[in-house]
Amino acid sequence: MSPASPAGVRARARIGARVDRYGRTVLPVLEGEAPLALRRTRATGTAAQVTLVGAMSGPLGGDRLAVEADVGAGARLGVGSAAATIALPGQDGAAAHYDVRVTVAAGGELRWLPEQLISVRGSELRVTTRADVEEGGRLVLREEQVLGRADEGPGLLRSRLTVRHAGRPLLDQELTCGPGAPGGWNGPAVLGGHRAVGQLVVIHPRFTQNPPRATMLTPHAALTPLPGPGALITALAPNTLHLRHTLDEALHQLT
Repeated sequence: MSPASPAGVRARARIGARVDRYGRTVLPVLEGEAPLALRRTRATGTAAQVTLVGAMSGPLGGDRLAVEADVGAGARLGVGSAAATIALPGQDGAAAHYDVRVTVAAGGELRWLPEQLISVRGSELRVTTRADVEEGGRLVLREEQVLGRADEGPGLLRSRLTVRHAGRPLLDQELTCGPGAPGGWNGPAVLGGHRAVGQLVVIHPRFTQNPPRATMLTPHAALTPLPGPGALITALAPNTLHLRHTLDEALHQLT
C-alpha cells in the first residue's frame, strides 16, 4: 500500500441540477476547487451541459480529487470533460485518488460522458465511481481507461464501479491492472494484451419491460443485461479510437 502524501492536492467539484418553473434545467450548484473547474456549456432543449476543465496536469501521486453530481426530479444534465485525465507519478510514491459520486432522482436524467483516463508509467491511481439512481431515473455513464501513453507501459490503476438502483445493488465491479496488480491481469481472461478498456452503463425505465439481450457486439465487446432496468457494455480495444467507436455504436443501439 502506498503511503499517504501530505503534499497532495485536495479538491472537490459539485454540480446540482434542478428544474425551474418553465421546465428548464438550472444549476443552483456549480462549484469547483482547483484543479477541478466546471463550465456550463451549450446544450439543446431543456437540458443543461457542464464541462469539467482540468486547470492543472494530474492527478499527481498524493492528490485526492472528487466530483459530485446530483440530478433532481425531472432535470436533465450532461457532463463531459475538455480533455483526457492523465494520472502522473508524484514525488513520494503515494497513490492518487479520484472519486466520482452521482445521484439521479425519479424522472431525472444524467449523461456522464468524460474523456479517457490515461495511466502513465510510474503512476498509481485509485478511481472509485458510485452512481445511485432512483426508480424512474435514467443514466448513461461511460468510463474509458488507457494503459500508458504511446510506446509506454502503464502505471498501477485500480478502478471500482458501483451502481445502485432504487436502493438496491445493480453492479459492483473492480479492475486492477499494471505493475503490482494480481498476476494474469494482462492475460486472455482479463485484458488479453489490449491497451484500452471501457465500460458503459445504461439505466432506463423501459428496460424493465423490454430488457436488452445478452450479446457479443464485437469479438472484444459484450452487452450484459443487469438485474434491473439496466445494461452493461464492456469493451477492449488496441487504442482509444477503437474503444470510443465501439462504445458509441453500443450506446446508439441502446438509445
